[in-house]
Amino acid sequence: MKDYAVKLNHITKTYGKKKVIEDISINVRMGDIYGLIGKNGAGKTTILKLISGLIRQNSGSMEILGEVTEHGLNRARKRTGSLVENSYLYPYFDGEKNLECYRIQKGLKDKKVVEETLKLVGLYDVNKKKFSKYSLGMKQRLGIAQAIMGRPDLLILDEPINGVDPTGIVELRELLLKINRELGTTIILSSHILNELSMIANRYAFIHDGTLIEEVSKEELDEKCRRYLKLKVNDAKKTTVILEKELDILHYKVLNNNEIEIYEELNNLNLITKILIENNVEIKSINEGTQTLEEYFIKLIGGHINA
Repeated sequence: MKDYAVKLNHITKTYGKKKVIEDISINVRMGDIYGLIGKNGAGKTTILKLISGLIRQNSGSMEILGEVTEHGLNRARKRTGSLVENSYLYPYFDGEKNLECYRIQKGLKDKKVVEETLKLVGLYDVNKKKFSKYSLGMKQRLGIAQAIMGRPDLLILDEPINGVDPTGIVELRELLLKINRELGTTIILSSHILNELSMIANRYAFIHDGTLIEEVSKEELDEKCRRYLKLKVNDAKKTTVILEKELDILHYKVLNNNEIEIYEELNNLNLITKILIENNVEIKSINEGTQTLEEYFIKLIGGHINA
């Protein structure tokens, strides 16, 4: 088995004179749930369309499921399921009829795959309900069912939880984890609901204005979105000197209004306050918090951090 499901190498896509994505290189390992994070218009959908073969890049190369030639990429895409644009589902057909039509269209010989897939996505008990009567979450699940009917090695999803209510989001999250774990499917998905994505993905690419800002693992991101102590003091500059010289604390960030976030020695709060007070620093408030994925992303694309 190949180590990587998808590798993009210096991919650029333009429409006319406008560069939609520029010099993008990402690596998706086999078995990953890989999250593309970015604001609307950042280039996430363009990347997914390129991988799916819906559009072609202007420059750069890609590898999908070990294939690199044009013929090979087409062969790899037959082992790929995707929900990038609107799924082609008939509003007045029920779930079973919709999937049966798709099974025939795709030339899948095993008729049991329709029932098995409906059970997998949790729609078997409502399989006689017309698609037009489905909730948005149910429609997304049937779209995903269509994408996985051929039991693909790679699944590509564009904003699958966008507009879905909280209950539907939980159901979709559990479904994607189930597909990944039980079928061994590598999943690439995009979202701007960042905290929800952090509960699914194990690797991330942060996209901003068509460029890759950062590619990290979940472990690396957990470290970056770590716990911190927030101090409000009378003199931030003096405090940082004491933190470094007296306490050997180097990982911190100075905010506005004499506030400081400290990212290490969090279990030594008593010592930190003792040393600061002994050095005539007035501590006005102390709070403990955790940086959310949204906060990290905002700082990544436009903030300033010393940590």
